[in-house]
Amino acid sequence: MAAVRLEGNDRLNERARRKAQHELKIYMEKYFKSKLGKGVDHTRVNIWEDVVIIRGEGFLTDPEKYIVETAAGKDVVNSARIHVAKQHAIDNVPYIERMLNAKVVHQSFLVEAEKDFWMHVMILDRTVTQELSPTNK
Repeated sequence: MAAVRLEGNDRLNERARRKAQHELKIYMEKYFKSKLGKGVDHTRVNIWEDVVIIRGEGFLTDPEKYIVETAAGKDVVNSARIHVAKQHAIDNVPYIERMLNAKVVHQSFLVEAEKDFWMHVMILDRTVTQELSPTNK
């Protein structure tokens, strides 16, 4: 279970926000490694106000990298990886909602197989971060 977990209408301060981002990064890397047998080379998570962005680079397998070199192959890999991204949302959005004590009300996916890049953007039903004080900006 999550080490960072908001209760009620609590909001993350800067330190807790960074800790939550790191926790989600590790969680996502473990998830993809267990489901696909290959983790993402670079994962980045950003939580800001009512938005969560998870993005990754270096997720393609060697055969997929070869297939992507053709236009038809690019479409096939993009389609397959969008399916993986949607399954990731089904599997992991409940974890993120519990962690942040907020519901995901909108989400979108982007997969650019030719650039070995993917992104999942979630909009929450409430703001989960505190405003930065002038000394923290």
